[in-house]
Amino acid sequence: MKLGYKYISWHESRGKGSVSKDKIFNLILQENRRQKHKIGLIASENNVSPNVARALGSCLTNKYAEGYPGARYYEGNQVIDEIEREAQNRLKKLFGVPYVNVQPYSGSPANSAVEFALLENGQTLMGLALSSGGHLTHGHPKVTFSGRFFNSVQYGVGGDGRIDMDQVRQLALMHRPKLLIAGNTAYPFQLDFKAFGEIADEIGAYLLADISHVTGLVIAGEHPSPFAYADVVMSTTHKTFRGPRGAMIMVTDHGLQKDPKLSDKIAKAVFPALQGGPHNATTAAIAIAAAEASGVKFKKYGHKIRKNADTLAQALQNEGLKLVGDGTQTHLMLVDFSASAPGMAGLIARALDAAGIYANKNTVPGEPGSPVYPSGLRLGTPLVTTRGMGAAEMRQIAAWIGQVSRYTIQNVQLPADRAQRKYFQGEFARQIVQDKQLLAIAKQVSQLAGSFPIFDPAWL
Repeated sequence: MKLGYKYISWHESRGKGSVSKDKIFNLILQENRRQKHKIGLIASENNVSPNVARALGSCLTNKYAEGYPGARYYEGNQVIDEIEREAQNRLKKLFGVPYVNVQPYSGSPANSAVEFALLENGQTLMGLALSSGGHLTHGHPKVTFSGRFFNSVQYGVGGDGRIDMDQVRQLALMHRPKLLIAGNTAYPFQLDFKAFGEIADEIGAYLLADISHVTGLVIAGEHPSPFAYADVVMSTTHKTFRGPRGAMIMVTDHGLQKDPKLSDKIAKAVFPALQGGPHNATTAAIAIAAAEASGVKFKKYGHKIRKNADTLAQALQNEGLKLVGDGTQTHLMLVDFSASAPGMAGLIARALDAAGIYANKNTVPGEPGSPVYPSGLRLGTPLVTTRGMGAAEMRQIAAWIGQVSRYTIQNVQLPADRAQRKYFQGEFARQIVQDKQLLAIAKQVSQLAGSFPIFDPAWL
């Protein structure tokens, strides 16, 4: 008699599974095995603790709570109000800020809310260009909300892969943006928030610090803090913060001195302007993550992220791979294939996935290809650090990346004809998962990855 599909919780900590006929639970189990036996190097991904996962799967998801604590549009939110206030208070204490909004669904809506709150249609904002490591919501032209509804000015990086603050100041003085954004998604170096703040104050602009990628490093003292210089600080709550997929918008004392109504503007932009009811289970999970991030062990975790990043970067260079800017000062690095394999980063990423290591393709400064066929591979160490991996594993991972990269470049050629590329990529994807050499590496990867837990209890 067929019982259906067996579901086992992602951390498999209880040792028992429940039986269900729904195929989805079998797929969840498959995804759990994939995460367990592969090595995740996507810089924006992390694994949450069992307690964060427990909050996410709770009854809180059943309740509508449009509005804010004490001013909801639905009854029955007495407990939800307490949960949201507790999340706010924990974050206020952790970051030393007077106002926190924990309702944004994720980073892009949060940035959109800040822009909606501080800018009128057609006014100027200024952010790091996508090709230089910036984010779509930092004013990427034409295709994004921030680039279509506002006048977007983009600054970039120099030949050394670093932001040129003199260029930023010159552009700011020329264009007088009302909002200056300091943040990144694929920029591997520290951001000079003090210099950004001085420029913003000089031209009378608001400064938004988007620290989504480096929040955990800021907490650990491994990255400069923006809170003394920025008016608004936005961060996602996953990535190096190691919480659920959500976001938080914080208004600083500096921001309230510039605009006493700043908190109210942010609140109204999140709700009712752009969002409906908050995701209460996520709010609770953010509160759990904030408590975890307040401990000494989290600071050690942040130090380990950086140490692993330095070790991985050096080992990759020892493999003969070029890194943008020749290294990293954060949790991420960008392998630059523009000289050896322009436009092939997507194929290399696909080959790595077949070999059990997943990262993501990315553009590089001076990109010779395109966002669809870029020349960069973005790597990060938050997730592998969460699992307990260290220097020896970083060196082994780098060796595998070097082996797979060379193998792919030697045996694959991207068609010059763009019309042929889509078909070629499909065929490549079908064939690569059967490649014997890559499957042999995948077996080794699985043995290594499978020896580490999804979440190392040492961090709690």
